[in-house]
Amino acid sequence: MQEVLPFLERPWLEVGVGSGRFAQALGIGTGIDPSTKLVDMARSRGIKGYVGKGEDDFFAEGSFGAIFLIATLCFVECPMAVLEQVHRVLKPGGKMVLGLVLRESPWGQLYLGKKKEGHRLYRYATFYGYHEVTGLLEQSGFSVDKVVSTLFQRPGEVEKIEDSRPGLSDGAGFTIVVANRIAGAGE
Repeated sequence: MQEVLPFLERPWLEVGVGSGRFAQALGIGTGIDPSTKLVDMARSRGIKGYVGKGEDDFFAEGSFGAIFLIATLCFVECPMAVLEQVHRVLKPGGKMVLGLVLRESPWGQLYLGKKKEGHRLYRYATFYGYHEVTGLLEQSGFSVDKVVSTLFQRPGEVEKIEDSRPGLSDGAGFTIVVANRIAGAGE
């Protein structure tokens, strides 16, 4: 994430802020999440947290310069509705940053297995392939600007922090997609 942050206009919002752990580490000032308990935790970390869903018409049009969905897209009920709301509340020229565990990655395969076993968290997840994600982005008024890949160590073998690699890389466990808001699209 550090590689893309300098190019993002503020203010920033995290959809699916959870406990605020990522927001605090990245300097994201505002977050939304459906869990009251998690929003309270985010607030204790200094995040201006709101209880709500990404699909909700919660913020004013053009409120944010960048919006983050970090490991969130796979847990929303209606990804298109979330992406349309993100498009609406981004400023013209704003960017969305997706942090994804792609279905085809070793980590995605691990979590799919956990989903099939009925894991308390992953049973609710829908993991997407890269081309599915880019299709959703195009349909909701975004164009891919940059892709960064990381986490090449396989599940159970993580020993060190890795450098990221530009572009989509086979075998990456975590993929960051930065997408531009296309003016007039979806409006």
